[in-house]
Amino acid sequence: MVPELLLCLSFAYAAALKPTCLSAQFRKPGDYILGGLFPFGMDAGNLTARSEPTLVACERLFAEGLIWALGMKFAIDQINNSTSLLPGVTLGYDMSDTCSEPLVALQPTLLFLTQNGTTGIGVLCNYTDYQPRVTAVIGPRSSDLCLVTAKLFSSFLIPQVSYGASSERLSNTESFPSFYRTVPSDKSLVEAVVLLLNDFGWNWVGSIGSDNEYGQGAQGLFVSVAGNHNICVAFEGLIPTDLADPNAQKQLEDTIKTINKSEVNIIVLFAFSQAAQALLEHSIRLGLSEKVWIGTETWLLSDIPTSIPNIQSIGTVLGFIMKAGTVPGFQKYVADLFTSVQQDEFCQESRESNRLVNPDGTDTHCKQCDHVSLADVSSVLSHSRIQPVYTAVYSVASALHRALGCARPPCPRAPVRPWQLLHFMNSFPFEVNGQRFRFDQSHSINTGYKLIFWSWKNGTLTYQPVGDYGDSLYINKSQIQFHTTDQKEPTSECFRHCEPGQFRQIKGSQLCCYDCTDCPENTFWSTEDSSSCTRCPQHQWAPARSTRCHDRGHRYLFWNEPLTVALLLLMSLTASLSAGAAALFYKNLDTPLVQVSGGKRSLFALFSLLLLSLSCCLYIGKPSDQLCAIQQMVYALCLNGCFSTFFIKSLEIALVTEFPRCAPTFLRWVTQCRAWLLIALCVLTQSLFCFFYLRLGPDYSASDYVSLPTEVLLVCHTRSWVAFALVHGYNGCLALVCLLCTFMVQTVGKTYNIARGITFAVLSYFIIWIFFVAFFATLKTVLRCVTQIGTVLTTSLGILGTYYIPKCYIILFKPDLNTVDYFQNSIKEEPEKDSQ
Repeated sequence: MVPELLLCLSFAYAAALKPTCLSAQFRKPGDYILGGLFPFGMDAGNLTARSEPTLVACERLFAEGLIWALGMKFAIDQINNSTSLLPGVTLGYDMSDTCSEPLVALQPTLLFLTQNGTTGIGVLCNYTDYQPRVTAVIGPRSSDLCLVTAKLFSSFLIPQVSYGASSERLSNTESFPSFYRTVPSDKSLVEAVVLLLNDFGWNWVGSIGSDNEYGQGAQGLFVSVAGNHNICVAFEGLIPTDLADPNAQKQLEDTIKTINKSEVNIIVLFAFSQAAQALLEHSIRLGLSEKVWIGTETWLLSDIPTSIPNIQSIGTVLGFIMKAGTVPGFQKYVADLFTSVQQDEFCQESRESNRLVNPDGTDTHCKQCDHVSLADVSSVLSHSRIQPVYTAVYSVASALHRALGCARPPCPRAPVRPWQLLHFMNSFPFEVNGQRFRFDQSHSINTGYKLIFWSWKNGTLTYQPVGDYGDSLYINKSQIQFHTTDQKEPTSECFRHCEPGQFRQIKGSQLCCYDCTDCPENTFWSTEDSSSCTRCPQHQWAPARSTRCHDRGHRYLFWNEPLTVALLLLMSLTASLSAGAAALFYKNLDTPLVQVSGGKRSLFALFSLLLLSLSCCLYIGKPSDQLCAIQQMVYALCLNGCFSTFFIKSLEIALVTEFPRCAPTFLRWVTQCRAWLLIALCVLTQSLFCFFYLRLGPDYSASDYVSLPTEVLLVCHTRSWVAFALVHGYNGCLALVCLLCTFMVQTVGKTYNIARGITFAVLSYFIIWIFFVAFFATLKTVLRCVTQIGTVLTTSLGILGTYYIPKCYIILFKPDLNTVDYFQNSIKEEPEKDSQ
């Protein structure tokens, strides 16, 4: 085929100076006429300067549009020569130029809608029997033009099959019931692009589109889908369609500055070839650093961008093109046609045939085509994608085949209304060169995409396939040579994918850019809301960077923990000392030392200290409201039992030493049996304060969720500090009276000072309570219970160590001092007698 093509090119070049009749090849009569809308030209000029509704002409040839039109002609000629698809009938065609401009496309569109054989459109209430000039329409290619023409054709239910319009808006079959396309919609393309970005880990990208329906629609769809796949679009730019406008240059320059400012390495470009050319030219001129450009078929395969000087410097170009097979015989057909249009006889026949289709002389065909040679379109012909046009023609021919009922050749030449084809196009598949196609629910054909890479070798561009997209995306990364130094893929990240247990913390002005931050303690990460961490319920906890919460355990002073065992051992020692001292005092009850110390009242005091020591067990184990309420009362009552004996002894000492004149009168109230009445009165008073304590607000069991990170601290909480002060303040008052009565007492000679023991016992109590109050008010952990136990035990040990143990030492180790003489004068017991 290649030698034949080269031979045809040489002949075409020799005859290039002579005008041809190529423009007469786009109309042909037939039993059923198919309309065609193709962009033969481009650059419709300044439409705003039009003052009259004259015909708009294109100023330059668009070679790809010409090739697409020849693809329709080739398909129809092939069908007419077929003996299986439409035998016995012929298809005609009437192709017009759209100039890629809606205003230009409207004239042939209205011509196609005219009643067959006339130039007028009938205004009817019912168009069921209306027969327009064409049975179906192929094209146009752009979404902008289709959105204009599809409304008109849909109102008449004339099948319109586009070979390139991909706008998602055209998928609405309610608005465009007779619109079909042989290409996928932009939704499929955008999904492929997003999967490509995710596969390379690119989540910081820029998006630029041409300022038309295709560019705006595809870009808007991309931004929406990208956001759902954790891809951050740094900016959205538009390329003006009117590049001759002075403001267009400034807009392009601003777009390049935006790219530089955002520092993105990946740019997704949805644009037609002319718009892509303008953007890339400005990128090169303004020295934009090399990027990865992700493109689409609308500009990737066009010769217009690739002809830009120094185009290799833009970086890496990747993109998706529709999967489309080759059309066998098409290149030879075009070469033969360019040879034929040089022949006068062929041209004469073509012009006569042309007049049969267009007797009114309306001229909307390709005016520039008569001055085009095969050499002018050879490069476009080599890679132009004809199958979408070819398939579009076959879809209409297959529907016509079924509508005519061509079960056996030849097909009957029955009248067919355009709307009658819709049922067959919607319901039945069709074959093209052995490949089956079918329109889906949105009237599209999704053949999938190929991922291609612009490969430059010695200044020659090759479109190298490096992957494909059907149900899933496949990429052969080893075939891609990026513009980076090591030819590895560049990074373009605004964020990294957060691990479980991390939330997205937005940074900067871009709402989709974020840092991954670990969830703090007592919060967890939920898949339902990845932008924040959810706080755990109060009864649960979570470590940092957690994905779920855990139930909190209960924390209190357990019986089996080492600290408790140590405290119980200390309690046992204290209780043993109290019991041992009581036993020793009881055995030596009649000795001077025990009698001076209080006699049986000392046994009562030691028994109170024993109970005080054993009350430590109330602070161990799981607290309850009842347990918390009796803790303070037991402590206060037991300590009061001891202090009441000291109080009696202190009064006795004070009377003897400080008030000797009153001693004979009042000593009988603090000695012997009457002293027990005062002790009972003290205990009863303490009991009364305990009653007030219960009424004002006793301690209660509370759950502390703050002090410990992973557990619930069960503690006894002080409800009323006034009640707390009442229940303990009375013992403090007794201790203070004891101190005032004993701290200045002096002994005579080498006698025992009984007051000193009381003084030190009371002082130890005050010192212990100063530390206790400070710790008790501030500690919020399980050590609070330990503090209370420690206070109980140190108070008991302080009293034992300063008052009772020294006396036990004398009884056991200094029995020679346990005499009446040594203890009788320990205080000045005999008051002074009044002088006669």
